[in-house]
Amino acid sequence: MWKPIPATASTDRNDLCRSSTTSTGSVIVAPFSDEVQRRTRVTATGGFPPADCSRNQSGPPRRTGPGRSPTVGPMQQRLARGATILTHLAAIGIVGPVILTSLLTIAVTAIPLVFVFGIGLLLVPLVAFGLRGVAWLETERVSALLGTESVLTPMRRSQRTDAWRVPATVGLQFTDRGSWRALLHLALISALGCALLALVKVAGTGIVLLLSPLFSARITASVWWLPTDLGVGAAAGIGAIALLLAIGLSYGLIVAHRAISAQMLVPDREAELARAAEASAQRRVEAMHSAEVERLRIERDLHDGVQPRLVSVGMTLGMAKGKLASDPDQAAELIAEAHTSVKSAITELRQLARGIHPAVLTDRGLDAALSALAARSHVPVELDVDLPGRCAPQTEAALYFAIAESITNVAKHSGAQRCRITVRARPNGSVWARIEDDGAGGARTVPGGGIDGVANRIGAAGGSFALISPVGGPTTIEVNLPCAS
Repeated sequence: MWKPIPATASTDRNDLCRSSTTSTGSVIVAPFSDEVQRRTRVTATGGFPPADCSRNQSGPPRRTGPGRSPTVGPMQQRLARGATILTHLAAIGIVGPVILTSLLTIAVTAIPLVFVFGIGLLLVPLVAFGLRGVAWLETERVSALLGTESVLTPMRRSQRTDAWRVPATVGLQFTDRGSWRALLHLALISALGCALLALVKVAGTGIVLLLSPLFSARITASVWWLPTDLGVGAAAGIGAIALLLAIGLSYGLIVAHRAISAQMLVPDREAELARAAEASAQRRVEAMHSAEVERLRIERDLHDGVQPRLVSVGMTLGMAKGKLASDPDQAAELIAEAHTSVKSAITELRQLARGIHPAVLTDRGLDAALSALAARSHVPVELDVDLPGRCAPQTEAALYFAIAESITNVAKHSGAQRCRITVRARPNGSVWARIEDDGAGGARTVPGGGIDGVANRIGAAGGSFALISPVGGPTTIEVNLPCAS
């Protein structure tokens, strides 16, 4: 049975839903209309269907609960992307010509000034690194706009260690094809941006003409910079055509921007896979080479250290055996000597095992292992490690042995008075280390040498290695490794 409520009660449907049941389970329905009453059903439990309680008089059903926020449709997404590209084009249309003109002006000024006491040479680094900076900004802009990876390679640095290292590095910036490609891309997009700014004026003129019937019976306007006396009908027609033309050409500029960027600054998937395969093959070769160098080192340490000591122990025990009956005192001395040699051999084996993989690295991490390494160094080592957590075991091992070999080289070859080691975690998920000393410098990467082994080990772990050691010092080694934990 329907039970109407008094006329003074609220007839809001939300109030109805909030008070749809009583403590006894009876249902109270407000007399909205016949249609509402026909569509309202009483459930078996005395409540209303959920769909009715989610509606109100002012709009569609309200979304409730987590994850029910309104979604943006494909059309809205396309419009948003198009508006973003147009914003970029307008900004580049204003800023791009200024940047290009500035670079060209500096370059043209530097050429004649080279012959005036070499003053122009001071502007060459400005042009080189300006080119690199513009390329980086343009590449990152396109990468963020289109949601792709950056194709710009890291800045090239000269491997020279003499006084010509900086000029050689400056010269390498002019040979980077990626930088020139990004600069050409900026020039093309600047042209598109200037065209968009012209279309903005066309669209503005079209809007004014289209709305002219609201203001005047006749209008004197500048249509494409031609003064014209128009009637309201002709003005509105020309305005509509101009506005539609501006919209269509703007869409064409969006398509052109995406096409140019995809061709010049978006990485080619096949080329990217080829580079990844090549890098993987290179890492495999470096890993095999590093393993071979490590095997030879262990073989050399066993052959030159532990093996002759154990041979000596065997000979000493043999002599002691022959003296047991005739000269027990001398036999006891020989046995004591053999015992001392065995303990020394055990110590060498422990050091060799530590060189293969130190237990403290596995148990306590890189910070503790490097602290123990620095404490054993013959050269004072200043250690600065700041890592929020543990890295992957292979990363910790590669970094540990790179630093260990570097400390050994400092002690043996550099003549340094101190060494500084800095280890940091990078925001991109990598770990970076720098080893510096104040020695004589002049370090070189020799195939099969210690530095070559460090470079191969770091490369096999997917990292990068850089050596800067001019004659006269100082020597700096930087390594960067992915810190996948």
